[in-house]
Amino acid sequence: MTTLFQDFQRIIRENEPLSSHSTMRVGGPAALAAFPTCADELSALIARAGEGGVRYIIVGNASNILFSDRGFDGLAIFTTAMRRVSWNGSAVTAECGASLTGLAAAATKKGLSGLEFAFGIPGTVGGAVYMNAGAYGSQISAVLTASEYLRDGVIHRREAADHAFGYRTSVYRSTDDVILSAEFTLTPGDPEAIAAKAKQNMESRRSKQPLEYPNAGSVFKRPEGAFPGALIEQAGLKGLRIGGAEISEKHANFIINRGNATADDILRLTETAQKRVYSQFGILLETEIIHIQ
Repeated sequence: MTTLFQDFQRIIRENEPLSSHSTMRVGGPAALAAFPTCADELSALIARAGEGGVRYIIVGNASNILFSDRGFDGLAIFTTAMRRVSWNGSAVTAECGASLTGLAAAATKKGLSGLEFAFGIPGTVGGAVYMNAGAYGSQISAVLTASEYLRDGVIHRREAADHAFGYRTSVYRSTDDVILSAEFTLTPGDPEAIAAKAKQNMESRRSKQPLEYPNAGSVFKRPEGAFPGALIEQAGLKGLRIGGAEISEKHANFIINRGNATADDILRLTETAQKRVYSQFGILLETEIIHIQ
């Protein structure tokens, strides 16, 4: 496999620990990990993997991903080096690996509203579009103008209306298209008011979410008419530990790594919560975190 990618040595590593790239801080080694800096490198890596029959995954900041303890026996492509951002008045174009929180902070400094909800979300722009990230009553679909994506080595443009956005989903979840960048249209406003709203959202996150521990964000999607954290708490599971993983005492829809958790610990806690909530309330919780094996 290494020989197949020998001309990518500048951006590729062997036996790379996935735990180093996961906000949950778990995961075994990837046989190969690549860090492309532009669309051409990303496209070339995907093409080479296809030629060699090598499994590959596209990963941003791995903020809602759970890597297996056994690692990944293929090529993990991390897009975090693709983070260029360009502004044109109230419009902004950001590459897939750009920090969503960083983009929100930059917009605030420019007195542009629309991304205040994103403060504190640890993911990338690509991941945010992929899952239609949202919080505090807003989501990416509210400000997205278009995205560019890669399909079979060709770059295409997709307008906002063609994204099939829904709750924590988009058209990208049902295709093999690879998001390259996204364009957003923001709204000029009072810089102080925008900054105050962003600060309020960030303070709310700190007070309600266990940001002091490694985690992968909300474990479960919100079922209709209910909140997963409340259901898990009512089921008596708040604070439950398996190995080094714990259902957070601060917010029961978060599983935290207390220092030596494994992916299997986290999966067992996830399954325990699903079974208990279904048994008591008849509601099957659907995971928001993506498990990579």
